[in-house]
Amino acid sequence: MSYRAIPPIQCLVTFETLARLRSATRAADELCVTVSAISHRVRQLEAHIGFRLFARSDFALSAEGAAYLAQVRAGLGALQHLPVRRGGEPPTRLKVALTPTFARTHVLPRLETFRTAYPEVELTLQVSIPLLDVIGEDADLEVRFGPGGYTDREYRLAATGEVTPACSPGYLAENGPFTGFRTLAEVSQARFVRSPLEPWSTWFSACGLSLPEPDSGAQCNDLGLVYDAAAAGFGVALVRLDMGAAWFDSGRLLRLSTRSVPSPNANYICWKPGTMERWECAAFVDWLVQGAGAPASQVRQEISNTS
Repeated sequence: MSYRAIPPIQCLVTFETLARLRSATRAADELCVTVSAISHRVRQLEAHIGFRLFARSDFALSAEGAAYLAQVRAGLGALQHLPVRRGGEPPTRLKVALTPTFARTHVLPRLETFRTAYPEVELTLQVSIPLLDVIGEDADLEVRFGPGGYTDREYRLAATGEVTPACSPGYLAENGPFTGFRTLAEVSQARFVRSPLEPWSTWFSACGLSLPEPDSGAQCNDLGLVYDAAAAGFGVALVRLDMGAAWFDSGRLLRLSTRSVPSPNANYICWKPGTMERWECAAFVDWLVQGAGAPASQVRQEISNTS
């Protein structure tokens, strides 16, 4: 017997649960996973066995699905009385390239939820360079930070962001007070922490200030380094509310304005055409987009698209 021909157990359990309840939401609740995870497990199982399990969007079984369900229930019933042996199924490998600060603030803190939902996926994470769209080696999926509109990839918006000026408590005590950091007088007396990833022209324009991009002050090509430099007293930085939350929450950075303005750059998850035919790639994209807070209107259609 080839054990590689046996589908992952979580896919079989998901199929049985969905066939029994005929509701993706109820199946997700019973299995303590997301509706998207239900969809991707069904897609994974169908790809494994080579035929459609459901004939209609109301989860009526196809003829092959009904016959297969009887076998699955018999198998699951037998497994309930036997110890489970793991390790027979090779892992599904997935390479994802991530920009450093996005990885630390949006991905790694909740990566355990993906591992729990898809334990058969073995992830390899590597670094991509923001704005330049450069990665060290080929990856299945790539998070890019920039203005979007990529012509060499298909993509979805993962996370937008708003920026606000901030500095360290020490810098504020020495150079403040500031009352909104929106006047020419306040801006002119400040030292800037600069980055091509977050141009100061965004803030100047929002405040009605006709100023060129600063040409002096510390400069960093990673947002996490920008925030660390500002926290170390190097000056005032434009900080994203989402990515800079840890710096704000810890008190290492203090906002100089109650106002925030949209950044011209956002985080996009990108892939080559055809990649979404692989269930594990589609699962990671949905997991990332939902968790990062970007619009996920198309996620609601995932189940119907599998049937």
